[in-house]
Formats: sequence, C-alpha cells, structure tokens
Amino acid sequence: MQSPGFLLIISGPSGVGKTTITHEVERALGAVFSVSLTTRPITPKDVEGRDYYFVDKPTFEARRDRGELLEWAEVFGNCYGTPRGPVQDTIAAGRIMILEIDVVGAIQIKARMPEAYALFVLPPSENELLRRLRSRKREDETVIQRRFAKAKSEIIQAWECSIYDDFIVNRDLDKAVAEAVDLVRQRRDR
Repeated sequence: MQSPGFLLIISGPSGVGKTTITHEVERALGAVFSVSLTTRPITPKDVEGRDYYFVDKPTFEARRDRGELLEWAEVFGNCYGTPRGPVQDTIAAGRIMILEIDVVGAIQIKARMPEAYALFVLPPSENELLRRLRSRKREDETVIQRRFAKAKSEIIQAWECSIYDDFIVNRDLDKAVAEAVDLVRQRRDR
C-alpha cells in the first residue's frame, strides 16, 4: 500500500543548517522540494524551475489573486510565494512535499492546511548561531548583526505561534539530520 503524501514545513533562522537538513530529508525519503514563485530578478547562478519560478509582478499578483498560492510575502520589494498546484499534485501522488519557509509563511500554510507537519530547526545557543553566521564569511558585520537580530525574533515567534509540531536543535548536523528524517518517517507512517 502506498504511503499517504503530506506537506512538510521546515523552518529555522539563517545559519542554523535548515537547508542542509531539508536536502537530506528530501534525499532520504524521496521527498519533493517545493519551488517558489518570485518577482526578484534572476541571477547568473539561478536555474529557472530549480531555484525559483521567475515572473513579473503583474503575473505574480494575478496568480495570487486567483488563489493559486498557498502563501506569499513581499520581502525587500520582491514577492515570493508557494504555488498550490505542485503541492497538491505531489501530496495526491503519495509523496512528501517539503516547503522550506519562514515562520510567517508557515503560519499562512498551517491556516490553510492544518494537517501539514511543521519542524523548526534551532541553534544550540545564540552564541553558536552568531559564530555560524560569521563563519560563512558571506556578509559584513552589519548584515550579520541584522540577520542575528532577525533570527532571535524568528525563534521567539516560532515558540509563541504554536504551529510547529516538533523542534530540532542542531548541535551536530548528522544527528540533527537523523532526528529530522526519523520524525518525518514517523509522521509518514502514522
């Protein structure tokens, strides 16, 4: 008998390792990673249909207004959203669809699909999170501090919003991946 499909939400602040955990859960369980729609300009590193579906703002707004997005947000003047069709098709096919989204998006999703399973990835401590943000060497200290402040706020919001089914502390990446895979497998097999 085919396992039932379901929607998996994975959230966590920048630098916590959620993208690595997401990709490992995807690989281990044969899940499908949801590709978001965005109005932000495509960069040379982006691959259409893998990183995002790139559209202009009128197209995005039309799809939003027709109810084709499960959630959406505007961030720094660019819109991002989760197309409803691929999520529903993947779940109907008996597969796990993964959305890696922030807390605000997760709240919107759970309001529309309360049966979705939501995981939040936490750092072992604030100091460790700050160390990880700095060790990526991608941004200057001003940007790092802005991300760190946002991360602390996101963590508080995640605890307070009561939509997350489980929290994982990423002290050790391999253990965090194993815990995430185990939790998702248990949810699938219920």
